[in-house]
Amino acid sequence: MNYALPEWLDIGPVEQLPALGARTLPVQGGDEIAIFRTATGKIYALVNKCPHKAGPLSQGIVHDTTVTCPLHNWRISLVTGKALGDDAGCVPTISVKIVGGRIMLARAEALAGAQVDVA
Repeated sequence: MNYALPEWLDIGPVEQLPALGARTLPVQGGDEIAIFRTATGKIYALVNKCPHKAGPLSQGIVHDTTVTCPLHNWRISLVTGKALGDDAGCVPTISVKIVGGRIMLARAEALAGAQVDVA
């Protein structure tokens, strides 16, 4: 019997994510995802790799809607995934929505870099 996979992944309550903080979500066979919460409570998700030297963005400092990579201070937009200023590059973003106080990630985007085996 085939079961349809849900379109959105429930990754937990918004309260688990502190303001100006980040958490990571491992993806088996794919790129780890960083989930960020801004001071105003907005939630964003990106692949957890700076486009410069693959620094862990989840360990960076969140400012408004940007994160600063902890390795070389590149600023990355949480909204678009693009490097800002004179730097060039882009990080894949993952669509997020909040439903009943829970963080939901778009399944297809979250698993885009993973090897998915659906029977």
